[in-house]
Amino acid sequence: MEDILKIMYLNPVGFDAYDAFFAEMIKENKNLNTEVHVTSLKSSVGLMDNLEYRTYNALIASDLIKATRQASVEGFDAMIIGCFYDPYLLDAREISGDMVVVAPCQSSIEIALKLSNKFSVIIGQKKWEHEMHSTIKEYGYGEHLASFRDVGMNVCEFQKDHDITANNLFTAAKKAVNEDFAESIILGCTCEFGFFNEIQEKLKVPVIDPSLAALKQAEQAAILKKQYGWKPSRKWSCEPPSEQDITQFGLFSEPYQFGNRIIVS
Repeated sequence: MEDILKIMYLNPVGFDAYDAFFAEMIKENKNLNTEVHVTSLKSSVGLMDNLEYRTYNALIASDLIKATRQASVEGFDAMIIGCFYDPYLLDAREISGDMVVVAPCQSSIEIALKLSNKFSVIIGQKKWEHEMHSTIKEYGYGEHLASFRDVGMNVCEFQKDHDITANNLFTAAKKAVNEDFAESIILGCTCEFGFFNEIQEKLKVPVIDPSLAALKQAEQAAILKKQYGWKPSRKWSCEPPSEQDITQFGLFSEPYQFGNRIIVS
């Protein structure tokens, strides 16, 4: 019998209404031997239903790091930070112990660049572009970015009227391919789930769903960790705070209590 892969999909807000949506997506697409815990942060971080603004991102920082530490203590093989901004990804990796941490933006790009040389990202609002562009350049993928195309929609609108969303995403993706010369498309929000296949069939280019990309990257990372011992480095820039300092400073003195948890096994 294959080892169980234990993965946490962290919805990094204190608003848990999306958790069931992500759990259903995961149930339909995970490997048979994968157990996924869909969690969200405590409501004390605020009841934002999105992280579209830097202000909202800043407010979740402490809880996200505490949640990462807790997932590591609970023995998860990998954790997904479920937002395309990849909030605090490098910070979370620093405190994750032997647990691998992945996020949708980086995961999507890594897959897209196995299939093409240039990608475009379809985002909700123009506001998102600056922060996402900075992240992509920091990852070292700036030269592979063909364009951003926005659809004038916020996060909570993507799942309201699927016909409108599908049409808007397709129109933007078509322009990215025909006018910006994108060879693959990345949907730039985890709430754009469920639309990639139709767009892909029409445009005949790879269309990467970020939630699926992160899930599959997490599963692959968990497999590689179990089979080959490929776990996070703890040398030099990857060095975590010492346990002595953590104890002295009173950090993580209490287990982190997630706001919600759905187990998909």
